[in-house]
Amino acid sequence: MPSDRAESVKVSSDLAIQTSNMTKIFNGLVAVDGIDLNIKKGELFALLGPNGAGKTTTINMLCCLLKPTGGTATVMGYDINRQPFKIKEIIGVSPQETVISEHLNCWENLALIGKIHSIKAGELKIRSQQLLETMGLGDRAKDQARKFSGGMKRRLNIMMALIHKPEVLFLDEPTLGLDPQARRAIWEYIVRLKRETTILLTTHYMDEADFLADRIGIMDKGKIVALGTSTELKISVLEKHTMIIYAWNLTQRVISEMRSKYDEVEVTNGTMIITDKRLDFKEIVDLLHSSGAVVRSAYIKEPTLDDVFLHITGKELRE
Repeated sequence: MPSDRAESVKVSSDLAIQTSNMTKIFNGLVAVDGIDLNIKKGELFALLGPNGAGKTTTINMLCCLLKPTGGTATVMGYDINRQPFKIKEIIGVSPQETVISEHLNCWENLALIGKIHSIKAGELKIRSQQLLETMGLGDRAKDQARKFSGGMKRRLNIMMALIHKPEVLFLDEPTLGLDPQARRAIWEYIVRLKRETTILLTTHYMDEADFLADRIGIMDKGKIVALGTSTELKISVLEKHTMIIYAWNLTQRVISEMRSKYDEVEVTNGTMIITDKRLDFKEIVDLLHSSGAVVRSAYIKEPTLDDVFLHITGKELRE
């Protein structure tokens, strides 16, 4: 590691981003409240949380667009307070608001950013061609960006952040406001980028974090309130399990028998929902059959990130 990299924070060689008590206060309002994060090189890390949770402020500090009120962070070993220009050379940023020149085509937009980073013409052409193919815009490369859909503009925005081969890529709400089909298309392209570069993505879409991230940090009111893989976070809320059963002949006798054995049993229009700390799938199906019910289908309900957020914060994720 070069000698000019940060020494004020003990930096691990396998970490791309490391924050230490990083805080931002605006006029007495705590936007980011002393967060500590370690993001590994090559990892896709998602900051998940509602609007106003502090996600964008966190990214802006790591990109050296905002100075922290307290604490610090390193990006690839460089300190955000002392070495902002070094950091700007090695990161790519795709902000929440699409930043492209509408009257230019894809090639021209990419060339504009390439020249800012002093990329040689030959290398710029090769890199642009690779990105156009990867992001599925090869056949529209000569069209002015103003003719593009929202999803295509967002893809071009990501390409512009990648043109100089950054070591760390910041994606701030990359699919905000897009329709489900366009969101899925963006996801597929982001998946292709995984492992090539470290990615920090912010989102308030549960399914987006679930689908894309290696690890997830749930953020609320400026704090990291939960951290782990999607599976780890879901397991953490498994105090009780839920089984959904669709059946015929759910008589009162069957219902009473099930309620005598399990904590919670709800029945509505041929659907039985059983919740308990311990559920044995085969045992429940056999018990229903022996009681005269005819089970059509049944499954154990898996917890979701919505369940995790509700469990941790006591409220649903607000849009």
